[in-house]
Amino acid sequence: MKAFYKDFKLGILGGGQLGRMLIQACPNFDIYTSILDPSANASCQGIANEFHQGSFDDYETVYNFGKQVDLLTIEIENVNVAALYQLEKEGLAVYPQPRVIEIIQDKRKQKQFYLDNAIPTAEFVLVENREDIHRHEAFLPAFNKIGQGGYDGGGVTKLNSLVDLDKAFDAPGLLEKAVELDCEISVIAGRNASGDIAVFPIVECVFHPEHNLVDYLIAPTTLSDEIQNKANEIASDLVEKLDIVGILAVEMFITPAGEVLVNEAAPRPHNSGHQTINANVTSQYEQLLRAILNLPLGSTAINKPSAMVNLLGEEGYTGPVHYDGLNELLTIPDVHLFLYGKAETRPHRKMGHITIVDEDRNKLINKIELVKQTIKAVSQNKEESSDD
Repeated sequence: MKAFYKDFKLGILGGGQLGRMLIQACPNFDIYTSILDPSANASCQGIANEFHQGSFDDYETVYNFGKQVDLLTIEIENVNVAALYQLEKEGLAVYPQPRVIEIIQDKRKQKQFYLDNAIPTAEFVLVENREDIHRHEAFLPAFNKIGQGGYDGGGVTKLNSLVDLDKAFDAPGLLEKAVELDCEISVIAGRNASGDIAVFPIVECVFHPEHNLVDYLIAPTTLSDEIQNKANEIASDLVEKLDIVGILAVEMFITPAGEVLVNEAAPRPHNSGHQTINANVTSQYEQLLRAILNLPLGSTAINKPSAMVNLLGEEGYTGPVHYDGLNELLTIPDVHLFLYGKAETRPHRKMGHITIVDEDRNKLINKIELVKQTIKAVSQNKEESSDD
């Protein structure tokens, strides 16, 4: 593999906000970037060294793109794995590896992997369609998750009883037993090809009550050392058993009894790691570069307590985006704004995020509410709201 200088070309499948922030970490390593994304208006368009419009789900498009780069990675897992296997077979370094992506992109395979490898997770049953769900009435209440294609809060619905069956997915998926929760957390772990592992401190996630998206998160956690150690051990165990090269975001449930259960994992940068850019010694994006280049992993230590607030498109607005309250936001001390370069807003669409740092946790929590009330992603075109 070439040295990581101007002649080293990193290919990234996906040109959304995760790719955008990954590209922003690349100049420090003098890495030349090439992006493939289906949208001509993708967030990475204009900041990548090369931008190619095309489907990352099409075999020939992905294969031909991969033949032009020195190393291939992803910012979204819903990509053509068959093309990645072929590129890997021909000697291209593909990280995370195609076999890992194949497991993660199908929730059925992912949950079965947890079961087979003694990774603690909520009880589940695999289902083929709505009729199959009907046969598992005794398992309800449960969350019905579609096997493939669900992303960013989509592809999940709660079924309290068969009365809710019309909300179920009429496609292969699973039923995951609804468990009582104390909180939801995320742990991001990096692993390089030498097998070194570095785990970022736990973040506590607070979800929007309606949209199944993270509203905000906060780090460090106030959970007991015992629970933190459990969560870190599970994340380390999972990256080792997957044998992944790259980073893995592991979303977990904490039950009132202190049980730690893996919900889902993502083999790429994750929404729950954005705050690491401002708050940690090494960001999740730099860590990904270190991991896939097989460099020593960076320190994951927290410099300052932090929070991250997702900036979502406001209900009722679709069209060219305008950010109400932006000037006021930037007068708040220790606030860092990240806009994702999306020209159009729509309800619940991720338009950016705000990272807040403060040594005082109570002040940090107060600033979260202030930030949420200050900035809004709107448009001059106000209309009836619709789901993203």
